[in-house]
Amino acid sequence: MEPMMNTDDLILHQPSEAARQLVLLFHGVGASPEGLLPLGQVLARSDRWVVSVRSPFPSDMGSGWQWFSVRGIDEANRVERIAAVMPRFVQTVKAWQARTGLDATATALAGFSQGAIMALESTQQAVPLASRVVAMAGRFAEPPRVAPVGTALHFIHGTQDPVIPAAHSVEAAERLRALGASPTVDVLPGLGHGIDERVLALLVRALAPDAVAA
Repeated sequence: MEPMMNTDDLILHQPSEAARQLVLLFHGVGASPEGLLPLGQVLARSDRWVVSVRSPFPSDMGSGWQWFSVRGIDEANRVERIAAVMPRFVQTVKAWQARTGLDATATALAGFSQGAIMALESTQQAVPLASRVVAMAGRFAEPPRVAPVGTALHFIHGTQDPVIPAAHSVEAAERLRALGASPTVDVLPGLGHGIDERVLALLVRALAPDAVAA
């Protein structure tokens, strides 16, 4: 069966020459693809697709969209809710890879908050979806179990994040190093649960296709 993509995904930039990279952006809970427009502008390159993916389900907290509900969420049911929707996430990534003709080695996933959670958890699948994953203000649902082969992981987190504490990124990176990976972590003083100019600059650097993979 052909993988299906959401027709509400937002193409922020199309390559004007032979494409070398597919960058998929994933927004937070209760948000929409349009909220990541500023990221598309700074990531535009002549050899790159940049797509802001819409989460598949209407948010049950009001407006916007979600991958999974955060109502009554705790450490146990977060794992279950993510596992239930992960096949849909994988299908979404593969659908865009099929459309653009780019495979996992040329794919980068960058997520904010819930989008970062989904991108990070996808690295625990048996087959890697991407060569780079950037998590902004995100976390693993539970401590990572394996070091993803061929996937560079980058964590960007504000020290003043009241929603997902930066300790989640720091501890995940430490765990990944113990498993044999080489993630990078940037903890930004004074930043809350958001994206500022520092995050954008770090994102551009982390997603550069010619950057040395961690």
